[in-house]
Amino acid sequence: MNLSRYYSANIIEEIIEFPILKLHGRTLEIEAVFHTYVQPVVHSELTPFCTELTGIVQSMVDGKPTLQEALQMVDDWMRKEGLLDPKVNSIFVTCGDWDLKTMLPGQCQLLGLPVPDYFKKWINLKKAYSFAMGDYPKSGLPFMIKGLNLQHIGKLHSGIDDCKNIANIMKELARRGFTFKQTGSNL
Repeated sequence: MNLSRYYSANIIEEIIEFPILKLHGRTLEIEAVFHTYVQPVVHSELTPFCTELTGIVQSMVDGKPTLQEALQMVDDWMRKEGLLDPKVNSIFVTCGDWDLKTMLPGQCQLLGLPVPDYFKKWINLKKAYSFAMGDYPKSGLPFMIKGLNLQHIGKLHSGIDDCKNIANIMKELARRGFTFKQTGSNL
């Protein structure tokens, strides 16, 4: 998971893209995809900086679900994919702690929304990479991709493309024998 955020001159960031890939626990192959753009509600107009950074233009978020609606869509998708079954172990993987430690909880608080429990624990891929490779990836995805001799997919800071790159990094680390463990929590 890698949330795309909207940056404004007022320093209020809003989630404008909500991508999730469901990976098979053993093969790390993509089994299902959830992806929606999200209509910002505090500042509805994207800045040129945001568009340049993420590749997301205004028409991609206009008329899309609000964060509240997107969270309900995620819950429905998680249920459909069997990820809410208590017998199924699953955890989100992010590139850093920001998305689930700060961004999502902060925006939910701003909008008066509860944060679903399944977003309260995660694996920070930067920490996992550091444990596996002995070198902390200061520049995030580009550092890890280069360090593992992988090809970058798509546009950096596009949430769905970042998720695909995260999946490839995980697959390569697992191929090298690394075992992933939870590294972050808001519990």
